[in-house]
Amino acid sequence: MHVIQGQKITMPVEIRRARVASAMFPVPARTAQRIVDYSGLTVSAALGRSLCSLAFVEYIDGDLGPYHELAVAFLVRQDDTPAPGAFIHWLPVDGEFTLAAGRGIWGFPKVLTHLPIDWSAPNRAAVWQDGRHVLSVQVKPGLPVPDGAGAPKIDAYSCLDGVTRRTPWTMAPSSVRMRPGGATVSLGDHPAAEDLRRLGLDRTPALSSTTVGHLTMSFGDAVPI
Repeated sequence: MHVIQGQKITMPVEIRRARVASAMFPVPARTAQRIVDYSGLTVSAALGRSLCSLAFVEYIDGDLGPYHELAVAFLVRQDDTPAPGAFIHWLPVDGEFTLAAGRGIWGFPKVLTHLPIDWSAPNRAAVWQDGRHVLSVQVKPGLPVPDGAGAPKIDAYSCLDGVTRRTPWTMAPSSVRMRPGGATVSLGDHPAAEDLRRLGLDRTPALSSTTVGHLTMSFGDAVPI
C-alpha cells in the first residue's frame, strides 16, 4: 500500500476504463540509445533502427482518477529478462494526483502539462508545458482487429532520480483498430521537444498506428533494478 496526498493506494492499481491512440516510429538506434543511456537500459535494434512509441491516453475510470496522459516510450531489453519492455522516457499528464502517484510509486517521469485530447477522427492530442507548445500528434483510425489480438502483458521501465525500475503491466484492449502509417507529429519550441526532434519524429513516417476504444490495465509495484 502507498499513501499519496493523504489517500491510500492499494496494489495493484487498476484502470477500469481508458481509451488510447498510439503510433510506432522507426528511429535511429544510436540516437535512441543516447537518449535512454541515463537508465542503463539498451534499446532493441535491428538494421540500425529502433522503435519509439507515442501514445495519448484518456483515463476515464481508475484508481488514480480521471486524467489525460501522453507517453514517449522506447522498446528496450534488460539483461535478465528475455522479453522486450517499454521504457517510459517522458510522461506528461494533466492531473496533480496522478503526477504525485506516478512519480512516488513507480518512478514514472510524469510532468504537469496542459494536454487537450480530441477524439473526433482523426484523433488528436497536444502537449503544452509552461505555456509553450511541445508537440501535437494526430492518429487516423484503421481497420478493426479482433479483441485479444493486442499484447496483454509487458514490463514498463522507468528511471527517476538515478533509480531504474521495472513495473509489471497488464492490459486488456478491446475495440482495437490498426493501420500502417496513419500518424503525424508536429513539434513546438519548448525544450522538452528536443529529444523528439533529434529522433526526427516530425519528419519520419509512422510505421503503424493503433486506436483502442476500451482498455483496462493493472500496474503492480515497481522493483528497482
